[in-house]
Amino acid sequence: MQRTNLKKLAQELNLSISTVSRALNDSYEIAADTKERVKQKAQELGYEPNPYASGLRSRKSKTIGLVIPEVANNFFSLAIDGVEEIARANDYHVLIYLTHESHEREATIIQHLAGGRVDGILMSVASESPDASHLATLVESNVPLVFFDRVGEGIATARVTTDDYASGYRATEHLVEQGCRRVAYLLISDTLSIGQKRMEGYRAALQAHGLPADAALIVPGTLDRDQNTRRIRELLEQDPAIDGIFASVETLAISSYEACQQLGRRVPEEVKIISFSNLATAAYLNPPLTTIRQPAYEMGKKAAEILFRAISRNRPVLPTQSAELQSTLVVRRSTGG
Repeated sequence: MQRTNLKKLAQELNLSISTVSRALNDSYEIAADTKERVKQKAQELGYEPNPYASGLRSRKSKTIGLVIPEVANNFFSLAIDGVEEIARANDYHVLIYLTHESHEREATIIQHLAGGRVDGILMSVASESPDASHLATLVESNVPLVFFDRVGEGIATARVTTDDYASGYRATEHLVEQGCRRVAYLLISDTLSIGQKRMEGYRAALQAHGLPADAALIVPGTLDRDQNTRRIRELLEQDPAIDGIFASVETLAISSYEACQQLGRRVPEEVKIISFSNLATAAYLNPPLTTIRQPAYEMGKKAAEILFRAISRNRPVLPTQSAELQSTLVVRRSTGG
């Protein structure tokens, strides 16, 4: 007979994996009747916890895992600095794992870390991950997890994010105020919450100013910079009326510059460009790039503080510990500033 795991038990009870795990561990956060129902179902299905993983959790490795898509992006470089400051203060080491936006690589990393190699994990989800089901093994192994920037939906834990919807609205409104009437949106991923929320803000701002939210103006990005440039160039060729571009990440902003240059479209006179970016050289591009700057360092630091609080107190990380920090509009010449 196939061994019943925590995920199967949670499905049978119609509860989240984290709730079932806390109930089995007699957490004070779970009601007595829920604990009893979970324990009865566990006995009925023959569920047995993994003693190896439980044993490992009782010892400290003095190490945390940091799972991110890349380090070339300035946002993640700054976030790492914030994480390491808190880790050093707690006398911990940080192991950095790169997913390169691959769901398969991310799932392999998580499986590797779930066996007790680290005391906790900070994570920003890969753009290719369709859902967060591969993270259930962390809950089953009682490994504390905190998301930052990119979150895995359906996992009950803390997340440190920015005001993506409000910032998407602010960026689009800025382009409209600068005279743009046909604004394209370059999407990082249609599965990531940050891409969806920024796009929702984009659409709401257009609607508020009486401009159409044309689906043809939304272009999904890829992991290939040259391909992104080709897509943007084709969009501008097919729709010459486009006078504004909102790039949801900095790599798409660079591709926008390249596409405009290839077509001889002047920035900002003919096309205005704005992007989410912590790019240190944004002020030195030609023209300097207007950006929505995220508090990357503070986000990494805050996420690490939440994680270490859970580790030191031997308590689970709760969704109520989540935090949303504010980004900043930095106006430069790419939008006529």
